[in-house]
Amino acid sequence: MNLMNLLPLPELASAHGYKIDFIIYVVHGLMFALFVGWALFILYVLFRFHRRRHPKASYHGIHTHWSTGLEVFIAIFEVALLVGLSIPFWSSHVDAAPNRTDTVELRVVGEQFAWNVHYPGADGVFGKTDIIHIDQQSNPLGIDPNDPHGKDDITSPNLHLPIGRPAYIHLTSKDVIHCFSLPVMRVKQDVIPGMSIPVWFTPTKTGEFEIACAQLCGLGHYKMRAGLIIHSDEDFQSWLDEQAAASAVEYDDFFN
Repeated sequence: MNLMNLLPLPELASAHGYKIDFIIYVVHGLMFALFVGWALFILYVLFRFHRRRHPKASYHGIHTHWSTGLEVFIAIFEVALLVGLSIPFWSSHVDAAPNRTDTVELRVVGEQFAWNVHYPGADGVFGKTDIIHIDQQSNPLGIDPNDPHGKDDITSPNLHLPIGRPAYIHLTSKDVIHCFSLPVMRVKQDVIPGMSIPVWFTPTKTGEFEIACAQLCGLGHYKMRAGLIIHSDEDFQSWLDEQAAASAVEYDDFFN
């Protein structure tokens, strides 16, 4: 019997996700074993030291060392999980940014109660942003109208990405702490104002998924959702071209 079929996790759509799923199963397997072990031990103690069998309390305790050996085994197993699985995974994936030339780099900015996505445009350079330029309707990210690199930038309330190419995302917040949660990508990262926090993943499935905020951030927290749309390469490029054309028109109308 396949344990992963018996205890399924949410749909997986990222290249690294299976490693996280494996760690989740191993950790929960250990916790279940500990739960069963301690439950059996408690039942044994209740039976072994019942007052009918021991009307007088014993103050000498047990004289064996099997419990110490069990505790040492559990400690070694937990260290093995940390050193053998968690730290190598962090080092190879979280700490190591993708070095592929086809990486899609973008920014995601959280605010009460929405996500704003910022693409650098055809020049590959993000336009400068400043709070003095923020307009919630036409310029929610505060892109500087005097910066030439910002003229071709693309903004969107949803996250669009191509399949099979790494997405490198810089996360930040305009107000309070949020949490960027993509369950299907096995990505969850706190978003902290004043900090730019990177996350990256490689989508392996096309489709429409949901971005949620996993940190209570105010009365409208429940509605802080956005769409994650994974395209084929051709469809993603078509979407970029359409957005670039629309962005150029909006830029000229608003800033000129």
